[in-house]
Amino acid sequence: MKKYNLLLLFMSLSVIALAQSNYNLLIGTYTNTGKSEGIYTYNFNTINGNTKLKQITKGVANPSYLALSPDKKFAYSVNETGNTSTVSAFKFNAITGALTFLNKVDSEGADPCYITVDNDNVIVANYSGGSLAVFKRKTNGALNSAALVIKHTGKSIDPKGRQESAHVHMVKFTPDKKFLIVNDLGEDLTYIYAYSPKSKDKILTIKNVLKTKAGTGPRHITFSPNGKFAYLAHEFNGSITGFYYNNGTLNKIQEIGTTPKDFAGKIDGADIHVSADGKFLYETNRGDANSISVFSILSTGILRFVETVSTLGKGPRNFSIDPSGKFLLVAHQYTNDVVIFKRNTITGKLTDSGKRIEVGAPVCLVFTK
Repeated sequence: MKKYNLLLLFMSLSVIALAQSNYNLLIGTYTNTGKSEGIYTYNFNTINGNTKLKQITKGVANPSYLALSPDKKFAYSVNETGNTSTVSAFKFNAITGALTFLNKVDSEGADPCYITVDNDNVIVANYSGGSLAVFKRKTNGALNSAALVIKHTGKSIDPKGRQESAHVHMVKFTPDKKFLIVNDLGEDLTYIYAYSPKSKDKILTIKNVLKTKAGTGPRHITFSPNGKFAYLAHEFNGSITGFYYNNGTLNKIQEIGTTPKDFAGKIDGADIHVSADGKFLYETNRGDANSISVFSILSTGILRFVETVSTLGKGPRNFSIDPSGKFLLVAHQYTNDVVIFKRNTITGKLTDSGKRIEVGAPVCLVFTK
């Protein structure tokens, strides 16, 4: 009898361990390339890095960036289609990986390129439109039309013409959820808005505006898990600015590059994330670099260079560290694949696992149970 009970216990623990090692991986794409059919849901195994296709949500135009609601019951995507751009809401089934369309609304600006969500609102960054828009969520997960639209109107000095007008590139909540960070690549400005999620007419109000180095193009920002530090990636030169964060204020502590000083090609800085243990920071560059740089994070928030390696593809638009921390996945927009790297949790260094996900024009990776 004791042996039988032990066997049942072992089997139960094995089932639990298996369940805990399997996650959903949602992939946002560009469908206008003709190589993608929409939003892809894969099973990702955190033990071995194996993947298996679960669902394809078809009929969604250019769902380039995705976000999940805090309770993981709903998913939201931008539909990046120029002046006809929209934002779509879906019900998400974590077991099957299926996304059921609820509704879509006008994005209130051309080419939304980033989206974030909390319990009350969905907020998008409209790149070409130079605006951000806030949408109230209904109880069933669907979206109301925009409750607030903020249009930026400035410009900066980029000689290639990408800063002749505002280009809102990212909207991200601070760790304390009291503020919204908005990076404007076209203006070389980072806005910090005080956030009142349930307000009707003052959801966002300006607290600070941070002027970045002219011509660098602030793109994506990430925070350390303890909420003390923030790191801003600049698109035009691939540099990273480190900040000390406190109650809606960013104070600069460091500026560091991600390419060799003699690098003469196009850089196109892309994405930036801190590992869940707060020990390492990663940043990708596209253009002629197609690289990912690794930095260790000191207790003071200062970055120390570890290595730069090829992402093994072209156009590493977005990347994500899996929930176990053992793998780092890079989405290549132009070589139509996701490269899976093994990640050394002690050194932070990356090595090719040899595993790939073949998918058309992937640009966003989201893990969830």
